[in-house]
Amino acid sequence: MADQAREEEAIRGVVDRLSSAFSATHSPEEIAAAVAKAHATFSERPVCEFVPVLVERKARVILNESIR
Repeated sequence: MADQAREEEAIRGVVDRLSSAFSATHSPEEIAAAVAKAHATFSERPVCEFVPVLVERKARVILNESIR
């Protein structure tokens, strides 16, 4: 349970960082959706420690692609 709480906190941090980075081009809802989409791809993975880092990278790709 503690691991899940830490992961959720880290994912909130991802949303916060990406909100700062993409606020000029994306709404908060779009950013949250990109993070949720990226996070869903890792939901069944056995190693959870790196999930927030991987989610942030994947969400950045999603957000950058939608700018073009």
